[in-house]
Amino acid sequence: MTKIALKLIFLFYLLSSHLLYSQDLIKGKVIDSETNLPLAHTLITNLENNEVLSSDISGQFVLKSQGRYTFKREGYQPKTLNITSFDYQIIQLNIKTSELNEVIVTANQIPKALKSTTSTIEILSRKDIDRGNSTDISQTLNRAPGIFVQSGALNTNRFTIRGIGSRNLYGTSNIRAYFKDIPLTNGSGETNIDDFELGSLARIEVIKGAASSIYGAGLGGTIHLTPRNAYLNQSSINSELTLGSFGLTKGTVNLNHGTTKNSYRAIYSNTKSDGYRDNNTYNRQTFTLSTNHYFNEKNEISLLLGYVDLMAYIPSSLNEDTYLNNPTAADFTWGKAKGYEDSKRGIFGLKWDHKYTDNLKQITSVFTSFTKAYEPRPFNILTENTFAYGIRSRLLGKTKLLDQPLNYTVGLEFFKDRYISKTFENLYQDFPDGTGSVEGSILSNFKENRYYYNLFFETNYELSQKMNLVLGINFNKTSYDLKDNFPVSDSNPDQSGDYKFDGILSPKLGLSYAVSKYINIYTSISQGFSPISLAETLLPDGQINTELKPETGWNYEIGTRGTAFNNKLQFKLAMYRLDVKNLVVSKRVSTDQYIGINAGQTQHDGLELEFKYNWLNHQSIQLSSFINYTLNDFTFKEFIDGDDNFSDNDLTGVPSDIFNAGIDITSNFGIYGNINFQYIGSQPITDSNSLYSDSYNLTNLKIGYKTELVKKMTLSLYVGLDNLFDKAYASQILINASGFGGRAPRYYYPGHPINFYTGLNINYAL
Repeated sequence: MTKIALKLIFLFYLLSSHLLYSQDLIKGKVIDSETNLPLAHTLITNLENNEVLSSDISGQFVLKSQGRYTFKREGYQPKTLNITSFDYQIIQLNIKTSELNEVIVTANQIPKALKSTTSTIEILSRKDIDRGNSTDISQTLNRAPGIFVQSGALNTNRFTIRGIGSRNLYGTSNIRAYFKDIPLTNGSGETNIDDFELGSLARIEVIKGAASSIYGAGLGGTIHLTPRNAYLNQSSINSELTLGSFGLTKGTVNLNHGTTKNSYRAIYSNTKSDGYRDNNTYNRQTFTLSTNHYFNEKNEISLLLGYVDLMAYIPSSLNEDTYLNNPTAADFTWGKAKGYEDSKRGIFGLKWDHKYTDNLKQITSVFTSFTKAYEPRPFNILTENTFAYGIRSRLLGKTKLLDQPLNYTVGLEFFKDRYISKTFENLYQDFPDGTGSVEGSILSNFKENRYYYNLFFETNYELSQKMNLVLGINFNKTSYDLKDNFPVSDSNPDQSGDYKFDGILSPKLGLSYAVSKYINIYTSISQGFSPISLAETLLPDGQINTELKPETGWNYEIGTRGTAFNNKLQFKLAMYRLDVKNLVVSKRVSTDQYIGINAGQTQHDGLELEFKYNWLNHQSIQLSSFINYTLNDFTFKEFIDGDDNFSDNDLTGVPSDIFNAGIDITSNFGIYGNINFQYIGSQPITDSNSLYSDSYNLTNLKIGYKTELVKKMTLSLYVGLDNLFDKAYASQILINASGFGGRAPRYYYPGHPINFYTGLNINYAL
């Protein structure tokens, strides 16, 4: 009996020791502070005994004891912490902008470092966003090779990637965009990212070329906006005031609160401007809320909410004579009608990350959005109401094939939006000058239901330690349902009907090879497509043209990226060809009636080159520079519109080449600044190539001073000059414009002359 008792006591001792030992283990996860992506292979050093361990492929780690630890990973700033709790630890690392090739890319379905991707991806960090003014996103994107944003006003922009989207007259199409996991592209393929507050963004990632295998429709590429997350274990208030030319006033309040497992960031901004031109006032308020909750090692939930309230008057485009001699004027009819855009937009998304095992996790996002807009134009008044919702869910898995690692993802995205639009007569001509727009009788009343879903699969297989193979495929199904609620008459046929695209399969094949530790080469072949808007399918008799086909294209690409001279130099080179078929163009069938037709194909041959060099990286001062160049050889391979043959002409609305250069300086005594130079080549304005815009160059300068006023409070003062040498240029071109009533066509949006801004930023750590 005594022996049995002793054995039981000994067994209890072993179990107790094991339980006590288990309780002494500290578990945690290392993540990117901006994207929340896990950071594998982070070196963790115990500074008390110099013991070194590493996070696993999911960013997870286990520590044996409390103490002082250093966390280091290539591409990120090291962090040293005192870990005094046995709670689950979340360690955030900030990116190191001098090593962006090592940064984990969130735009990929399968997270990986930028240097080993098989697509041309541009990362625009918070430093890139802060380089210019805080009101115009086009400045940030235009510094990246292959991307060109034309900006007629703060609320009038057209984004193009490798020439795709240039034929859309007023907005952005054929390019997909996401705010985290929330689609910013509506059911007709139109994208609006102009209104988002720049201060709410941590990073912009752009996949250039067809990325349809993972995102569906988007022939030109995909823009990924990453909202700023809050920092854990700290709280702060940041307030900024900016004043500038043309009556610019902008105020921003940024609240950050983080505990060990939960983070909250709220950003409010109010931007006002009288505008450079007549009928050009602008007033925008935004609110963005981002939260993250780390419940345990298996479950994370994040929430994102955004709201924009915009009131912006529209000066519109000008004919050549007015553009040259009176660029501050608004178009005559837009000025008389006092045309404007009054819109409210909101988005909401909830994302759940669940880890089933070390080799399998699921990421699911549900989202909804709405738009309510009222836009008086000289020719009519448009009201719009949109409500959208959807879900995006994917599995991320890891396994082995022939003893080599294989990562895969499989998932779906479903999206539906309901679009209600009405047009009314604008009776401004019947009232005294100065009255502006007056709503008259209703002209049209439509209700559209637009649906699509994507099924996607992608795998990343390590053929060897140096070579990665990427295979992907996407199946997309898009359909429209139109209800014409306007009374039927001889002049107004019933345009109700359905339009369903055939299912589209979009494959991708990519290969990446590490020539050395510092240089990678890659190549890829992928297919993309862009949906047709419902308006383009409508025929004059009210029927839907079921013969119209979506634009499709194959993208062939080869490139290299890497570093040299002890990581001082970063470089990228990409060469590509994008062949687009079934080009959709608007064909005039009467004075004010257009229909969409498939008129031919285009060929996009291009080269993108980028260099960044860190000249000085001392503790007291840092000096860096960048140079990039874009060569665009884009042509109509076949383009026949009625009796006109535009084959072999240059593609309309795209510059021949773009050159960017800049210098950045920061110092530990507070002074910082940058200067940027940009050259934009000429671009054809008409399909016949009978008219080209002039090339131009712009120089922008920004300098500032940052200091600590008191403990926990920092102050930053800055001043900037845009268009330093006061160049006259057209900031946006309206291609193939037509003149009516004997008036000259209005092709040009004048860019701003030399203008300044100055600001004050105060940050207080609570």
